Amino acid sequence: MTDRARGLHSRVLESLGPAITAGEYPAGSVLRTDELAQRFEVSRSVMREAVRVLESMHLVASRRRVGVTVLPIEQWNVYDPQVIRWRLAGAERPRQLRSLTVLRSAIEPVAAGLAARYATAAQCAELTECALGMVAHSRGHQLEGYLRHDVAFHRVILNASGNEMFARLGDVVAEVLTGRTAHQVMFEDPDPPAVTLHVKVAEAVREGDAARAEALTREIALGALEELDILAP
Repeated sequence: MTDRARGLHSRVLESLGPAITAGEYPAGSVLRTDELAQRFEVSRSVMREAVRVLESMHLVASRRRVGVTVLPIEQWNVYDPQVIRWRLAGAERPRQLRSLTVLRSAIEPVAAGLAARYATAAQCAELTECALGMVAHSRGHQLEGYLRHDVAFHRVILNASGNEMFARLGDVVAEVLTGRTAHQVMFEDPDPPAVTLHVKVAEAVREGDAARAEALTREIALGALEELDILAP
């Protein structure tokens, strides 16, 4: 695919994908590839490639002589980072944030407990560095810097758990945290107790205290849910 075709393909995806996840095309809607190509002013080959990507996300199903059918939400790959990003950009943002935060509250405390058992010295050092980076960027409206360290912190926790299923959720967590910042669903300066909890989690993991690491991470997750009650009711 040429750079120009790739750009057209991305433009189609970034228009059609969010429209589907926002419900502009209800489940069961049938879209015609040739009509879509005409609408977006792209070739049929570019349109077909975009549809293939949407099919890989289980947002649509394509059949000859039928067209492109929008699938119900129950069939979507809701863990796909791009689907998460599109849904967070739509009207269902509060519901999506809550669903993902509840998922995190179920997974991350357990992952932190496992990390306290299995993290390498390098992972412990990286976790501490991330926590201190969060502290350093927690004041003065430095949300981009804070986000960078926050995402890295939670990736380390998931990776250090030693569970490959947990580790694969790193991109999901990254999209949640990035979406909260991008859509201003967090305070201008992060909650000080929450920042301190991240430092304490890093300490617990480094000291091999699984019960404490799990309990502290659960506090972080519950705090995130409480923030949503205030900022995205």
